[in-house]
Amino acid sequence: MKFIKTIGVLSLLMLLMYSCKTSNQSASTMENIHRKWMLVEYKDFTKDELVKLEANMDLMKKAEAPNRYTAKMGCNGMFFTAEFNQGKAKFSGVGSTMMYCEGRMKLEELFGKDLPKMNQYKIDGHFLTLTDGTTSMKFVAADWD
Repeated sequence: MKFIKTIGVLSLLMLLMYSCKTSNQSASTMENIHRKWMLVEYKDFTKDELVKLEANMDLMKKAEAPNRYTAKMGCNGMFFTAEFNQGKAKFSGVGSTMMYCEGRMKLEELFGKDLPKMNQYKIDGHFLTLTDGTTSMKFVAADWD
C-alpha cells in the first residue's frame, strides 16, 4: 500500500513539473516580438478594412540586417529600422516603394507618419500594442489561430 502511495505522489510531482515547464516555454514563445503581426486596431479604421488591406508588420529577424523590418499597409512595401528593449521601442528610417493604389493609400500614409513616433510596446498574449501615449496600434500574431 505504501508503495502505491509513493508511486502516486511521484507521478503527481512529475506531472506538475512538466506542466510548469510547458507553460513557461509557452509564455516566452508568446512574448516573442520577432514574428509577423497583423494590424487589427488603428485610428478610425475598422478591423474589416485592415483585414481587407492585409495590413501587417513583419518583425522577423534577418541575419543580414538584424534591426531592419518590413510592413505592408495595402499597397507599397514599407521598410524601417527598429529596436525593442524592455517595453521601449524606437523606430526610424521609415520608407516605402512609390506606387499609387487607388483607395489604398490613406492607411499607408498615416502608418508611415505615426510609426516613428511609437516609443513603447507591450505584448499581451498574442497581441502587440505600439503606442506613443496618444496614438496606439494593435496587432495580432499572424501565426495565432
